[in-house]
Formats: sequence, structure tokens, C-alpha cells
Amino acid sequence: MASMASLLQRIKDNPLGIISHELVESVCREHGHTWRDRELDPATTIALFLQQIVGGNTPCSEVRHIAAAMDWPDAVPRFTAQAYCDARIRLPLAVYQTLLDRVCQGIVPLTRRPENLWHGHRTFHLDGSTFSMPDTANLRKAFGMPSGQKKGCGFPVAHLLVLFSAATGLLLDVIASPMYSGDLAGTPAAHLHLSSGDILVADDNFSGYTHLAMLQNKGLHGLFPVHHLRIVDFKKGRPHFRDGQDGVKGMPRSRWIKSLGKEDQLVEYFKPKDKPAWVSQEQYDALPDSIIVRELRRTVVRPGLGKITLVMVTTLLDAKKYTVKDLLELRLRRWDVETNIGHMKTTMKMDVLRCKSEQGVRKELAMFALTYNLVRTVMMEASRRQEVPVSRISFVDAYKWMRHARPGDVLPALIVNPYRPDRIEPRCRKRRPKQYDLMTKPREELRKLLKNKRKKA
Repeated sequence: MASMASLLQRIKDNPLGIISHELVESVCREHGHTWRDRELDPATTIALFLQQIVGGNTPCSEVRHIAAAMDWPDAVPRFTAQAYCDARIRLPLAVYQTLLDRVCQGIVPLTRRPENLWHGHRTFHLDGSTFSMPDTANLRKAFGMPSGQKKGCGFPVAHLLVLFSAATGLLLDVIASPMYSGDLAGTPAAHLHLSSGDILVADDNFSGYTHLAMLQNKGLHGLFPVHHLRIVDFKKGRPHFRDGQDGVKGMPRSRWIKSLGKEDQLVEYFKPKDKPAWVSQEQYDALPDSIIVRELRRTVVRPGLGKITLVMVTTLLDAKKYTVKDLLELRLRRWDVETNIGHMKTTMKMDVLRCKSEQGVRKELAMFALTYNLVRTVMMEASRRQEVPVSRISFVDAYKWMRHARPGDVLPALIVNPYRPDRIEPRCRKRRPKQYDLMTKPREELRKLLKNKRKKA
């Protein structure tokens, strides 16, 4: 694995960053893709795609001007927007996804550095989100529409599952699926990027028996809030009931095993009779009848929020090695994933993609993920030089430098954000939107209404 300095130098030395001309062509050959010697060859197309996203997900019609401004020797801006779109279409989806996989494989060693480990473990954040796209028949069929929308009045929406390294913020996987798939649907694919001993931190959707058992079977660990429907009782030797048995309202389904301290205990979770829809029957049959997990509860005081009680479940059972305090701090860092998703969707403008086909959307998503990791690579180099945690380096400033840097430019000192662990901001907008009505009827129908009004006037 190349050093951070050499990675950054490759970013500056050529417009492909850490994706070399040779790598792009090698991946194309792997997938049987052939091309003619033309202006928009695969490597140049990928380079332009990267710059398009770094430029703020600009329209394809602007790309030839970006090429002219960058003054790339191999990208004379004589192509049209349609030619550029055609070049992106010619490249198979597998090429884009393989390039992303190669970049992810290249950055994995960074997550194994001693300074990025927690008690010797790699830690990861997993979370779900959504993104929108143009209203086309192909995308409506592939991803679906939000419920309650009239035909022609909304946009297709996809479910998005992302896997980040908790210590570095690097993106290991991005999975798009139909809107109503749910977070757990893509979880088995995300597990493929983890290795024995890794810890997954996520929300309570991932804290059910099935997911916890799958983690234990693979030698992985999890730390999650207890699911909001699960009853937790820290009373020693308290009764419990299982599926098919008579129980009392408020009685937990887990069997108490051992107390590890105040509101810290080992319990046994039992396998439900009904298989979840997101896992195959073969996978479900391979899970044990029960698993032993650790439940703990703590109340913390957060400025602006007051007292917050956190009830957690984890597969890290050693109370001496993994103290409640350390687990609580690891759990509270889960909010970092929301910040990282915000960088992708808001700063990089990934909340609304531009392509009009499923293949195009998946290509675009792969390029967004790849670009995000390039920005993170710059942030890690700035973190090393400026001797501050990478979480303090401004993503926006690194993103802007990537946008305007030329080959040979020296990375300047990037903005260091203030340390604000308990900062809270309301989710609202100060600037008022323009006073236009929402579209409640198809566009063609609205046009007819306008024409009728003009005739009457």
C-alpha cells in the first residue's frame, strides 16, 4: 500500500487521482470491454466524470468547459455533451463498480493502522438513507415511488445503505436498492467487507436476534441500541418467556444469565419462529437456537438535550476489557455517520442524481462513492501534516481544494473545525422558499388548465 504522501502526489500529478490510466484500461479488459482510439477513451471518460462530481454534480453540458479549464493534455474539449454521455453509457456498469472496489481495497490498510483501532478492533458505521432521481419509467420500475403520490407528480426514490470506517470516515460500500427494501436487506453484502474481530455500530434496526447471530457466526461484533420493541429488565434472576409460551405483559423474552455490574448483564436471546424477509432460509437455518449477548443501560447529560438514557446490546461480553464507559463513548460516536452522509448528499449534491436509467444511476452512485474517498484521502493527509484528528479537518475545504487544484499544486493547510462534541443545530431552513404551489396534477394536465385560463381571459 502506498503511503499517504504518495497517494496525494498521484492525485495532484494526474486528473485521475489514484485511478491511473493503466488501471482503468486493465479493468475494461477484465470485463471484455473494447474501445476505439478516440478522444473520449475510458480513462478520459472516468477522469471527466470525477471532475464533474467534484465540480458539484454539474450538468453534462458543462463538462467540456471543465476539461478546457483543467488544461488536460489528453482531453481537448472538442466533444459535445451528447458525446460525453454516450461515452459514459458505453462503459459497462461492472467497470465502474470494479474501480470502486479496487479503490476500497487500496484504502483498507489505512483502517488497520494502530491509531485507527479501538481496543485492537476496526470499527465501522452502517446506516441507511435515500436519494432521488429523474422521473422516468425505467427508474420508477427499478426503485419505486413514495406512497401517496399521484402519477407524474413525484420522483423515484432509492434506498441507500452505506458502510463507513468509524475512525477514518472512508467509505467501504454503498448499496442502492428499491425504496421499500429496508436497511437490513443489504446487510449481508456489507458484511463481506468486514473481517473477524471487526465491530459494527448502527441503530436499533440492526439489533435483532438474526443480525446479532449472523455477526457472531462470522466472528464479528456489534454494538447497537436495543430494539424499541424489546423489553429489557436488569433484575437478577427475573422470569422470561419464549415464543409459544404464555407470558405476562411487560415480561422480557431474554433469559437472564449473569450480572456484570450496575445495569450491565449477560442474557440469552432466542431464535424467533418466523424468519425475517431479508435473510434466506438457508442462512436462517444455519443460525443457532440462541445466542448470549450483553445488555447495558446508562443515562448521560448532553448540553441542549438534557438527560438521555441509552439502552445498548453488544456481542462484546468481556466487561473488564470493554468497560461500560468505553462502549458508551463508541456508541455516542455513531452520529458521525450522519455527518458523513450529509457530506455526500448535501456538500457533494448526491441527494438528487441526474441519470435517467437504472444502469446510469448505479454508475453515478459508484463515482460519487469513489470521489468521496478521494476527498477523505486528502483529509487524512492534511490530518497527518497538521497533527489534528481527521474528524476535525473540514470536508468542505478538502472538497473545494480537490475542485480547484492543478497538477503540481501543494496541499495547503486546510480549515480545522472547532471541537464541538455536543453541538446541536435545528433541522430547518432560514431562507424561505419561493411561494409556488406544489405539483398535485400531471404536468400535461396543468398545461391544459393554463391554456383554458388564457382563452377565457
